Amino acid sequence: MEALVSPELGFIVIFLAALFLFGEFLVRAKGLFGLIGCLLFVYYFAYHLTNQSSTYVVGLLIAGIVLIIIDGKLLVNGSVAAVGLLLMIISCALPAPTFFYGTLVSIAFIIGVSCSFFFLKYMPRKMYWSKLLLKDQLSTEKGYNSINESYQFLVGKEGIATTPFRPVGTIKIEGKLYSAVTNGVWIESESKIKVISVDGTKILIEKI
Repeated sequence: MEALVSPELGFIVIFLAALFLFGEFLVRAKGLFGLIGCLLFVYYFAYHLTNQSSTYVVGLLIAGIVLIIIDGKLLVNGSVAAVGLLLMIISCALPAPTFFYGTLVSIAFIIGVSCSFFFLKYMPRKMYWSKLLLKDQLSTEKGYNSINESYQFLVGKEGIATTPFRPVGTIKIEGKLYSAVTNGVWIESESKIKVISVDGTKILIEKI
């Protein structure tokens, strides 16, 4: 563990920890990536933390992870996840023994998170990542209407949720499929819905 006195090794450990932990958020790795990432973080913090700093530093790290999970499960827009990322970067930099060491591990964290997106090219992606990209909802090959169309005529119409809403999903109205969103409310598949407003191509629905 004494090897972590070297900033270069600290860089490698945090790079790999961020790479695998965020790879777990993005792709279906069956928990393996998450385990590797968590063990590397434990290795890093076990060396650098002191009794005085351990509580709030670990708190920042956990808070950052929780915010990223909340964004992925509920909001699916990346705004809260960005705050979570910032908290995690701060938690890695604070216990570093020097400013240079802290800067280096912060850069390593950012690079690791960025490189984790390469996993999306080779492994099945998590469901909420597909929702964030709206890949399935906007695919014309699957019967979805073009995003260039105006959907104002749908206001007030009723239909069926063909997928669960968390809060993005798909609805069927008069035999056609549309991507839609709720006002933060979860709706189960096959629920009856009603279109309450349309803003450009954003269709807002509610359960009836």
